[in-house]
Amino acid sequence: MTALLTIGEASKWASERTGRAVTTANLSYLINYGRIRKLKNNGATVVSVRELEAYYASWRGRRETNFKRQLGNDLNWRLSFEECKESETTKHVHRLHPYKGKFIPQLVEYFLDSHTDEFKTRAAFRPGDVVLDPFCGSGTTLVQANELGIHAIGADVSQFNAQIANLKLCKLPPAEIVKTAARIEKKIESEFAGMLARDFEESLLAKLKKFNDEHFPSPEYKRRVRAGKFDEAKYGAEKAAEFLPQYRKCLADFGMRDINPPGGGFMDTWYFSCARAEIDAAADCIRVQKKEMRELMRLILSRTIRSCRATTHSDLATLRKPMLETYYCSKHGKICKPVYSILGWWRRYAQDTAKRLAQFESLRTDSEQICLVGDSRNIDLSAALPNGVLSDAAARGKIRGIFSSPPYVGLINYHEQHAYAYDLFNLKRAEQNEIGVMEKGAGAAARESYAAGVADVLTNCRRFMAKDFDVFLVANDKFGLYPNIAERAGMQVVGEYKRPVLNRAEGAKNAYSESIFHMRSQ
Repeated sequence: MTALLTIGEASKWASERTGRAVTTANLSYLINYGRIRKLKNNGATVVSVRELEAYYASWRGRRETNFKRQLGNDLNWRLSFEECKESETTKHVHRLHPYKGKFIPQLVEYFLDSHTDEFKTRAAFRPGDVVLDPFCGSGTTLVQANELGIHAIGADVSQFNAQIANLKLCKLPPAEIVKTAARIEKKIESEFAGMLARDFEESLLAKLKKFNDEHFPSPEYKRRVRAGKFDEAKYGAEKAAEFLPQYRKCLADFGMRDINPPGGGFMDTWYFSCARAEIDAAADCIRVQKKEMRELMRLILSRTIRSCRATTHSDLATLRKPMLETYYCSKHGKICKPVYSILGWWRRYAQDTAKRLAQFESLRTDSEQICLVGDSRNIDLSAALPNGVLSDAAARGKIRGIFSSPPYVGLINYHEQHAYAYDLFNLKRAEQNEIGVMEKGAGAAARESYAAGVADVLTNCRRFMAKDFDVFLVANDKFGLYPNIAERAGMQVVGEYKRPVLNRAEGAKNAYSESIFHMRSQ
């Protein structure tokens, strides 16, 4: 007879089996998404040990074997950080705002802290040192440097990226954040178009629940999909078409016929008029706050409106076309709807922001960090930095080294991924200064331009660094550019750490790796 465990017992079993904490919530997720079955034993909810073993055997150990078979035995599996849960790789302020293309904090910490092991035989950085990130992005290096007592300077061509990085390090009291967010919430609540949309949405959700419970029972439906029992795309399309008359009647009942956005700029194209009215109300209220609080509230609003764009749940990271009706959602395995009101998302993200800043406050050191807006190919750090430890280090050539991740060739438009924020807050865009810009592709000319750009950054940064500097650059160098980049900058690659990248965004499943290139002076 198959052994059965309660959810609590299964949590302990899985934790011992995997060597990391597996909570009851993690087990509930596996049940709800059809990975394992929920069984009953004398009225109690239980799961099968056999199914647990099969699930964990499908990735534990086997994943390492599969990755090395596809990518080579030189993968450093320790740097996969496979043992870290998602909540650990997005800990405290690292999830203050979505950012496509960032590295996990554990990777930064590995190279910045003072430990050594059989791979990292020499520590490059110590508390009190200054580290530079010339491709700062959302500020992961700066935050982890602060935790370790290391001073840090960041620079980025994107004004919005720099705002994200600096706000992760802000010292605003969580209680004040909550009070300010609550005042803005009341403003959103009072917006008439939003009130109508919320009534409409409540009615629509009731109809969707009834329909989905009948045609997409959870978790049975998801188990059938995973087992390949039927044509999911065909069935989903049929049921989406079947529900549409109910959706359109609901629109008519609430006088929401003009709900479709009128077209035009980003905000007009990707938001329903009722959501847009709430966004404008919140933005007006934010505008009168003091500077740092105003910028933090804008960040919360930016995170909110990112989740409220009129698109499918699977297209949030890469927009395809506005979704203006209910649709079959392959991510959730049911009929889903667009977002008509931002209120719930604002409340959720405001609370989450205050909580994450409070968590980071307990880890914060008195080291200094800042992200500057500028092009790292020519920025004068000693002139751009405010007077203090950081400017002194730059002026005296005492920056200890670099830990950074340059953009990849032709992969991401770092301004367009936050187009909603640039549009709403009227921020200055600087795509022309991006290195490896997506629109230029990855052909020979684009690769040459990219290599020259990264080399120019390193050359410019050298004049602010100590003579015995250490540079660590994280890149997937599929074009073999980095040895040449190092040479152009008067450096040489003295080490390469090749790591597997697990749990990639946008649902990518193929084995993927990146390298951390260690460079020193020639």
